Amino acid sequence: MKQLEEFLTGRTWLRNFIPFPKELVDKAISTGAISVSQGMLDGRQCARCLEKSKQKIIPFLCARCNGICYYCRHCIKMGRISSCTELITWALPSTISPQSHSFHWNGNLTPLQEKASLEVQNSLLQKNDHLVYAVCGAGKTELLFPSIFDALKKGQRVCIAAPRTDVVLELSPRLRTVFPNTIVHSLYGNSPEEPGFAQLVLATTHQLYRFKDAFDVMIVDEADAFPYSYDPALKRAVIKAKKKEAPIIYVSATPSDQLIKQVSNTSKIFQRFHGYPLPVPEFRSLWGYEKDIANGRIPSKLMAWVDDKIAKEQPFLLFFPTIELIEQAIVLFQKKHPSIEAVHSKDEDRKEKIMKLRQRQIPGVLTSTILERGITITNVQVAVVGADQPIFDAAALIQISGRTGRSKDYPDGEIVFFHNGIVRQMDKAKKLIVSYNEGAGI
Repeated sequence: MKQLEEFLTGRTWLRNFIPFPKELVDKAISTGAISVSQGMLDGRQCARCLEKSKQKIIPFLCARCNGICYYCRHCIKMGRISSCTELITWALPSTISPQSHSFHWNGNLTPLQEKASLEVQNSLLQKNDHLVYAVCGAGKTELLFPSIFDALKKGQRVCIAAPRTDVVLELSPRLRTVFPNTIVHSLYGNSPEEPGFAQLVLATTHQLYRFKDAFDVMIVDEADAFPYSYDPALKRAVIKAKKKEAPIIYVSATPSDQLIKQVSNTSKIFQRFHGYPLPVPEFRSLWGYEKDIANGRIPSKLMAWVDDKIAKEQPFLLFFPTIELIEQAIVLFQKKHPSIEAVHSKDEDRKEKIMKLRQRQIPGVLTSTILERGITITNVQVAVVGADQPIFDAAALIQISGRTGRSKDYPDGEIVFFHNGIVRQMDKAKKLIVSYNEGAGI
């Protein structure tokens, strides 16, 4: 029963898919320890993701109840929610014992980080939302450590939500090292079940559909990133998952104008923690690159760039606008350099491939925007093929540029925008990066 309480506290779960014996769940329901609710609110709103549009709440003839049910298409990948679906949550006051926490971090905050950290702590005390607007490599995660530790010591439950699995996987080992005595759970699609009651939860924003009134502190990392920035349901999930009065800390290097206007308390850091400037993109023409690759040829400028990185033993990330182009190009690159790998959103092995790059087992990776953020590799060099394509807006190009020069030992990274004609978003990204350096007095 204790394990059931730890699992369900703050969660709403499909009764038929909970990983506990049916007899135990039925007993908890009969004693009032677990409450049961229907999958649809007011008949036609999903109780999990709160979707209610007619395009996504669909009627069907239900074999279970022999009538017309409505089901939610929006969150169906997490298990179908319909009118007669039963959702369960823990109903009794918590009997979970308080945890003891320790803080193991040997780093030091810069004056700018320290100022922002104190501002975040002040907003949390006053239960106000806060925006940390800081450039890539400014040390945004580190400046949050004191606030997270304060909350944990108070017995509060903290969630760090990020739009993408790769960001969760990047943050998880860092947070577990810094808070070694804290139970930390990392939640993403097909993530393994972890035991105990997690006082610190790292989750993709999609996983927040399964929480309600669970968190005392909500941190939304990469708050500008797709799909969170484009999906109203994910914003609703954040609100539903936190307790009513809990503040939200938004963290972003490229916040939208809307987010900047929405949050009145803002900390700005336009300087990296090591004090060196952000690498400024270089524009290089690559005329007809799509046709060349489709015809089985790698443009000479592009091949020369890759050869140079391999000769210098510098790891590299080479971004492409489409998965199709990645799959065409990797075949050509591997003819000359067989150890180069390719990753994209549909690649189930991308975690392992990135680890190989980090450990210098492979020289470089061809990738999509899936790796535009949430990844840190020492001394990595970066280029974008087709920087003129619409998928690479200014925010994406700034984030991609931010992969370089993040280490104090290798603060000068190369970032090249290969293009088929300079477009406005490329200019905007470059001008913003220059303005950040100027704003930092560099």
